[in-house]
Order: sequence, then structure tokens, then C-alpha cells
Amino acid sequence: MIKFFTYFIQSIIIYIFFILGKILGITLSRKLFSYLFLKIGHNFKSKKLIESNLNIYSKSLTEIKRDEIISGMWKNYGKTFIEYIFLNYFKKDNTHMKIEGADKLENVLELKKPVIFVSGHFANYELMSMEIVKKNINLATIYRPLNNYFLNPFMEYLRRKYVCKNQIKKGVSGVREAIEYLKKGYSIALMIDQRVSEGEKINFFGKSALTTTLPAQLALKFDLSIIPVFIERDQNDNFKIKFYQEIDPKSFNNKSTLTDKLNKVIEEMIICRPEGWIWTHNRWK
Repeated sequence: MIKFFTYFIQSIIIYIFFILGKILGITLSRKLFSYLFLKIGHNFKSKKLIESNLNIYSKSLTEIKRDEIISGMWKNYGKTFIEYIFLNYFKKDNTHMKIEGADKLENVLELKKPVIFVSGHFANYELMSMEIVKKNINLATIYRPLNNYFLNPFMEYLRRKYVCKNQIKKGVSGVREAIEYLKKGYSIALMIDQRVSEGEKINFFGKSALTTTLPAQLALKFDLSIIPVFIERDQNDNFKIKFYQEIDPKSFNNKSTLTDKLNKVIEEMIICRPEGWIWTHNRWK
């Protein structure tokens, strides 16, 4: 009953914020919510956990650099949060986005063979799948539903309508669904940067972390290339998406060595823009 009441109150507050954001417009909303998240975010997420994660990332961070990363993270959190109600704007417009490695997508279309896109929770991560779909690639994305059952239906609606209509819920049934999509010629996109209980312990910034081996398993089983994708936000709130060189699964002995390679790629992305990653997740639990 307490959880029910808590989720209900949380959803009401968030819906009010969304309405306010819609009234203010995207520019003012970004400024307001980046400020709000910067000021109150630490009340909802453990500062100790964030600092612990950053210490694993680099023991040589100065206090100034650490504060810059944390502040940048909260600001991006706030902007990404309110940008959900402007996904229709991103869907229709292209002026906010630069794409590096677009030829990788052209190759997917020409070869007519699905691939596996992998990334992490960087900048506004929803825009990566959106841009892939805008390039006319058949895509299905694997997602983790929100715990809040009052809010999750609305978020799923936004994703299906503006990001990618083919949404696969994470889990055993989701794996079966992903395989069916692959057999139909659809590419699969998923985030691989968070801890999963069914994962395998793989090195991540020098420490073992439970990591999903699903992309490696699918790539090896169906002989599919893996394309890492990275998104970053600039100071003007425009974005750049980079599609990396394809990773050939045949170059690896097993799912563990391939997953280790993918973790190293995610590390490179985080090092590139540490303030754009979500440090509040208990990645090394």
C-alpha cells in the first residue's frame, strides 16, 4: 500500500512537471529542470554511491573535476527528463543532430542483414534509436520498464510513438521476442552499461561488474555484427551520434571475450564525456 501511494504521488508530480514543461517550451524547460535536478538530485540518489563509482572510474580525479562531472550529470538528467515530452520535436527535426559514421547505417540497408546496436545511458539516449529508425532501418529495442506502474504506460507510449514502435521488455520472454525479430530481419538495439542480475562478471574500469552477455550471445549464434553507438550533448543542447566500426563476432572465441570488448568500448565512451553518463546506478554491486 505504501508503494502504491508513493508511486501515485510521484507520477502526479512528474505529470505536473511535464505539463509545465510543455507550457514553457523546450528552451526554458531545459534551463529550469537542469537547475532543479542540480539542486535537489542529491536528495534522491546516494552521493556516496556516486563518489564511489567515480573513484572506481579514476582514483586521480581532482575535487574540482569530480564536482564538474557530478554537476554535469545532474544537469543532463534534468534536460533528458523534460525532453521526453518534446520527442515529437526531435522526430520531425534534424537541425539538432549531427551524425558521424552514417555510412555504417547505409551498409546495413544495402546488405539487408540485421545488426545489433549497443550503447549506454549517455546524454539523451532515446535519440539514438530514434535516429536509426529515421534512417529507415527496421529496428526493435530492448528496454527495462519503470518500476512506477502509474508512469510506465505513458513512457512506453512515448517510446513507441516517437522513438521505436517495436519495444521489447527486458527478460526471458524478451530474449525470445528479440530472436523472433532477428529472424524477421530486424536489427536489435539495447543498453549494456547497467548491472543485470543474470549477467556475467566482466571487467569494467578494472573491477568486475555483472554485465549482460545478450548481445554477444545473439551475435555469435546468428553471426551478426555489433555496432556500438555513442551520443553526446554539446553546450548548445545539440547532439552528435557516432556509429562505431562494426565488431565481427567471429574474431572472438566466446561470449565472455566479446562482452569484454564491448565493455572496453563503453569505457571509451564514458572517458570521452564522463559528465554525460549516469553515475547514480549501482554498477559494481
